[in-house]
Formats: sequence, structure tokens, C-alpha cells
Amino acid sequence: MKLPRRKFLHLAAGAAALPAVSRIARAQAYPSRPITMVVPFPAGGATDAIARPLAERMRGSLGQPIIIENIGGANGTIGVGRVARAAPDGYTVGVGAWSTHVANGALYALAYDVLNDFAPISPVTSQDYLIVAKKTFPADDLRGLIAWLKANPDKASAATQGVGGTSHISGILFQNVTGTRFQFVPYRGGAPAMQDLVAGQVDFMIASPGDALEQVRAGRIKAFAITAKSRLAAAPEIPTIDEAGLAGLYFSIWFALWAPKRTPREIVIKLNAAVVDALADASVRRRLANLGQEIFPRDQQTPEALGAMQRAETEKWWPIIKAANIKPE
Repeated sequence: MKLPRRKFLHLAAGAAALPAVSRIARAQAYPSRPITMVVPFPAGGATDAIARPLAERMRGSLGQPIIIENIGGANGTIGVGRVARAAPDGYTVGVGAWSTHVANGALYALAYDVLNDFAPISPVTSQDYLIVAKKTFPADDLRGLIAWLKANPDKASAATQGVGGTSHISGILFQNVTGTRFQFVPYRGGAPAMQDLVAGQVDFMIASPGDALEQVRAGRIKAFAITAKSRLAAAPEIPTIDEAGLAGLYFSIWFALWAPKRTPREIVIKLNAAVVDALADASVRRRLANLGQEIFPRDQQTPEALGAMQRAETEKWWPIIKAANIKPE
């Protein structure tokens, strides 16, 4: 049967529109099953502690469970790679940080592109860092720590959550500013590094509040300073880096949520709305504040803001990191 030209063109146009209609229908039905949130570090660390209350509250907005999957190793590159390879259907998302989505791009020959292989969902929190030491370390303040390190070059050990991780990079910055030398001891994440610091197996660490605050409050480790201009609301007794005697050594990072690239815009918008709702929840805000986290202002909780911040941070930090000539193991 020969179709009239007009009817043929109408049917052809309808067929061409079917994929778009199908994508929209899938997005409207999303989510219809549990979502996996990949945390690229071991359970118990700072990234994990941020992800869990966020996922718990997002469940209420999305109507589906969000299952945390911890995939540690290689400074987060293994877990982030898992997200990069996942189907772009909204059922796998990843929590990452400055280290995983900025620094790692300058440190590793990655199988993915930190800027172009992910769909930004939203920034979540930012944090400054604490300079902490084992309870028996022979110094009681930052000036004493620096003096001891200068008098005993290469004798102290500093834990890091991995080669090229934030505690490693901030430690190199600390060495450069103070003229000290010490050995770095890499771990698979902040939690196991903190365990050995508490046990006295390493001497000190530049650690995230999420990893360190509980141990500081319990008196298991010493806190010398926070790498910020103002004191931490969750621990106002800890002096700023300026007050402690090392003016200007500011160091902070941020955490955020991404999906695989090509995730439909409609799904990204739904995920973003769930993040925004979670960050507005009073109980979530309290839990994050207790971890020393600062939630991004509402107007910055957008995919566009995250993408712009990530690009700007990459332009700023890649030359610095590459100049340090860090060799990942």
C-alpha cells in the first residue's frame, strides 16, 4: 500500500520523536527502584559521614531507598570510576570532593575525565582542616609542633588518607611554609588513618573535622589549629591558624554530588531538588554542623554552580599540584 506523502511525513516525524518521548516518560517515572550512592572512601570517614544523613533525607523526597556503597582505594579513583562507568539513568550517583574531582585529575592517569565525564548535581558542604597530633606528642600547641619538627627533621610521621589526598597536599603546603621535613604515611582513607593516630602509630595529621572532631572531644588526640580565618562553630575552643602562630596557611575543601554524564536533565533536576530539600532539613543541618561542615548557600546549590566551581578550582590547583611533583603509588 502506498501512503500519501503527507501521511508518510507525519508518521516519520512521529517515529523520530519516539526516543525523546521515551526519555521524558522515563524521567517522569523516575525513580522507580532504589538508587545507589557511591562513596569513594571507606565507611567511617568524612565523606561517608556526610553522605549518610544526606541519603537518608533524600529518600523522603524521592520515595525510594538510597543505598550507600563504599568503594575505597587509590584516593577515591576506584569509586569515582565506578560512577563514570555506570548507566546514565539516575540510579547510580556519587559523592565526591575537591580531592576526587579536582586534585586527582592532576595526580593520576585516569580512565575518566573529572570535568567532562560527570553531570553535576549540587555542591553540598565545605570544610576547613584541623592540625592534630597523637595524645603523647611532645608539643602542646602549633608553635611547639613546628619547633619540634625543625629540631627533629624526618623523624615525625604524618598520616594521610592517600597519596595526593587532601591531607597529603595540605601537608606538603605545611612543609613548604614552615621549612620542616617529616615522613608521610598513606592510608586507604581518613578513618583508618585516624585510627592509627589515636593508637599512636603515627605522630600527627592534617585531618578533616569529620575524621578528627570526635577524637578531639574524647581527649584521644590533640588539636593545634584550624586552617581557617575564623574558629569552627562545632569546636570554638580550637584556635585559628593565625591565632596559633602560622598566619595565612588557609586550606579548605568541598563535597558535592555527581551523576554519570548524559544523565537526562529531568533526572538531574529531580536529584538536585532532593539534595536541596535535604540540606534545608534542620536535623541534617545539625548533623553536618557537628561534623564541622558548612552548607553551601541556597543560591549555590545548583548543577551550574557546581560545574563552575569545579572548573575554577581545576584551573587554580592543577598547576600547584603538578609543580609539587607528587608521585601516586
